Amino acid sequence: MSDRIAPASVRICVTLVATLAALATANASPAPTAPAVPAAAPTSLDAGAAARFAALALKCLHQEYPNHISHTLNGDADARPARELTPAFYGCLDWHSDVHGHWLLVRLIRQFPDAPFAGEARAAVARSLTPPNIAAEIAYLRAAGRVSFERPYGLAWLLQLAAELRRFADPEARAWYATLAPLETEVSARLESYLPKLHYPIRIGEHDQSAFSLGLMWDWAAVSGDAHMRALLTDAAQRFYRHDRNCPLAYEPSGEDFLSPCLAEADFMRRVLAPSAFAHWLGDFLPQLPRGRSGSADLTSWLPPGVVTDRSDPKLAHIDGLNLSRAWMLEGIAHGLPPGDARITALLATAAKHAAAALPAVTGEHYEGGHWLGTFAVYLTTQAGLHPDR
Repeated sequence: MSDRIAPASVRICVTLVATLAALATANASPAPTAPAVPAAAPTSLDAGAAARFAALALKCLHQEYPNHISHTLNGDADARPARELTPAFYGCLDWHSDVHGHWLLVRLIRQFPDAPFAGEARAAVARSLTPPNIAAEIAYLRAAGRVSFERPYGLAWLLQLAAELRRFADPEARAWYATLAPLETEVSARLESYLPKLHYPIRIGEHDQSAFSLGLMWDWAAVSGDAHMRALLTDAAQRFYRHDRNCPLAYEPSGEDFLSPCLAEADFMRRVLAPSAFAHWLGDFLPQLPRGRSGSADLTSWLPPGVVTDRSDPKLAHIDGLNLSRAWMLEGIAHGLPPGDARITALLATAAKHAAAALPAVTGEHYEGGHWLGTFAVYLTTQAGLHPDR
């Protein structure tokens, strides 16, 4: 999948380098001249930005309070603090953010093994991923009344964490993966049981959305070799999305979205369909996509970045995440098209505009965004959704 359209991959890398330069300028640091980035570049995230994003996860990974817990009480004995209920993943305000905070650190350790933050990051991950902690996580999931716990978003991120560890040829990471593997098995089995029973897609802009999580699951299945999961996801794509037409993108965003229902669906379908079939499907699904070259009229006005009015509000701050996720989804859609498709230029230009609007806001000034936006920034700038096998 990663080699479908090398020209688009080149443009994606260049776009992200330019965006990171804009981020550096916004932080009052002189922006260095970006070197040419080859098509096979594993990342367009520089070490300085990686350190900033790692610091956000390190700050919250084991910070229990404040804590927004989603917890079913089966009796008085269940009235316990999060560090006892889910001892591996209890920080970063909520379970799913703590899970993907671990993913962030593992991904950055893998890509920047000699960075100054790597030692602290390794210690933080090792503190969490112990056999007793993972055994407790499994016991928590299996308790009565928790069949829907963190489904699908948090569970899909757990699979992403497992996939990142699977790819990491490092002795310590191998040990972490061996520790996490029983929880990975539990989570994948839960999702594989759930998908055939989900009769309708969930088309919202927050955690319960189907499409984004299906994309994370698809990428995990590529790394793990889980053919059964791939078959279930292919079936879901056919049932939920194959015949969708004219997605109402003009109705987006809702006021608290951090995922685009329309773009997430297209970003999932480009994984499932071959480029020619995807190009045809996309024409029916998003007919408003501009077709043109860089010298033509403005190619980004069809989808302006979302406006954030208060970054200290935990729900209104979601819009920064929306801009980041839109950026990687737009790049993913471009990546799924055949070379030379006339829509690629507009998709990448619009992705760059969204990234430029959102990356400077990933500062950690407000915990409401700082506990999770670093993950979205790393997912975007390391092209995690484009190259799941790297």
